[in-house]
Amino acid sequence: MQNTILTLSQFRNPNPKMSLLSHSPSSIQLHHYSLGRISRGRALDTLPSSFFSSSSLRFRAQISASIPSLSRKGNNFIVRATPTSVPESSAEQGAIQNELARTLQLVSMLGVWYLLNIYFNIFNKQVLKVYPFPATVTAFQLGCGTLMILFMWGFNLYSRPKITLSQFAAILPLVLAHALGNLLTNVSLGKVSVSFTHTIKAMEPFFAVLFSALFFSEIPSVWVVCSLVPIVGGVALASFTESSFNWIGFCTAMASNVTNQSRNVFSKKLMVQEEETLDNINLFSVLTIISFLLLVPSAILLEGVKFSPSYLQLAENEGLNIKELCLRLLLSGFCFHSYQQVSYMILQMVSPVTHAVGNSVKRVVVIVSSVIFFQTPISPINSLGTAIALAGVFLYSRAKRIKRKPKVV
Repeated sequence: MQNTILTLSQFRNPNPKMSLLSHSPSSIQLHHYSLGRISRGRALDTLPSSFFSSSSLRFRAQISASIPSLSRKGNNFIVRATPTSVPESSAEQGAIQNELARTLQLVSMLGVWYLLNIYFNIFNKQVLKVYPFPATVTAFQLGCGTLMILFMWGFNLYSRPKITLSQFAAILPLVLAHALGNLLTNVSLGKVSVSFTHTIKAMEPFFAVLFSALFFSEIPSVWVVCSLVPIVGGVALASFTESSFNWIGFCTAMASNVTNQSRNVFSKKLMVQEEETLDNINLFSVLTIISFLLLVPSAILLEGVKFSPSYLQLAENEGLNIKELCLRLLLSGFCFHSYQQVSYMILQMVSPVTHAVGNSVKRVVVIVSSVIFFQTPISPINSLGTAIALAGVFLYSRAKRIKRKPKVV
């Protein structure tokens, strides 16, 4: 006589090596899970119906407590587990906060970059008006940058690089181009207005395309060539109508474009690829220090000792305010190095094309602020030429983003 009224048969797995659990994390499949047969004896007839209902409820309660959902398909029972809710809102909120913080940091650095550029051009022009020695001024500005770099390295605010002989040989042409480019820019700022110098320096993309074609055989796209047309035309229109036009100022500004783009060519052709220990900031720091060491004797040979106490006393007797001159020299040197340092920091955060767009906007800000501060007389045609040239620079930065489609053979 059977005493067991309700039994569950044992699991029957044809392959003992197979696991009863499927590999899917969201569903669990029990293979060959079968319910045992209920004994059909007399005892079944003698039990009251309430026993079956209460036993069934207890059985279902136990199954539903352990298995969230049960569905039957064929002879197999599929058990689907309810996925646990992951608090993704906190992770998404953290990502949004990080992105917002990065955007705010980038915007603030762009503002500092523009502000330092404005003050550098104002202080530099004020100094060169009363102290027309651009080589000495450039050496002094690079000297201020050298002291700031040594302070940064000395207090471990930034890692100090290790320069090898092969790296030094590769860096030396960059140093010459860097020193000469800054010197020529100061010569131009001493001869013509700040706005006109920066309008001419908007021609840099033209020389970048020219040197890339000559030295690297890089044929520019149609969009890049089209963007150069308003640059050249705008600079020509602004030059013809510039009230402070001076051939020395014009030629030195144009020559600074050539040297700056030559520096880029040298950096591509001569930098040692195997030794990538120099990042952008350390490379700029090394260029500043070596340029300062080269410009000090060059300034003495070209202009003599124009920063000695005896000369400053003589200049003060002629009405030059030495204290204001030294203060503006220090401020120009601080702004000169700081804005370039911030520029390289921004370059590490964004792409070169985005940096070029920011640089074109910076040139607009510097031109407008210098015109307002110095009350530079500017004609409508001159302002139109400047606007066309700057619009061409912006179009050039956008055209560089357009990638050529590979030719289908």
